[in-house]
Amino acid sequence: MTVKLPHIIAEYFAADRKQNAEAVSDCFTEGAVVKDEGHTYTGREAIRQWKAATSAKYTYSVEPFSITTEGGRTTVVSHLAGDFPGSPVDLRYQFVLDGQKIVGLEITL
Repeated sequence: MTVKLPHIIAEYFAADRKQNAEAVSDCFTEGAVVKDEGHTYTGREAIRQWKAATSAKYTYSVEPFSITTEGGRTTVVSHLAGDFPGSPVDLRYQFVLDGQKIVGLEITL
């Protein structure tokens, strides 16, 4: 199923599909915060390193299938499948946007 994503969130998932850590980090503000797997990454450089490490460690595909917005958060539920423990899984990507950039992202089950 294809869902209509806000432009910057669509860019994030497109960059992630290409495993392009630089393009992923460009989707964020300079002081953005990402929380994933119990770790927090603050700033574009830390986000770039997080995404580069994840892409080097695992091969995966991600397909968003649901979107909701509530209280300033846009939650995108995506099906993630690959060579990581527990695959496949549906993850919640909770985005906080500031104009045309992402200021926060928390990825949870």
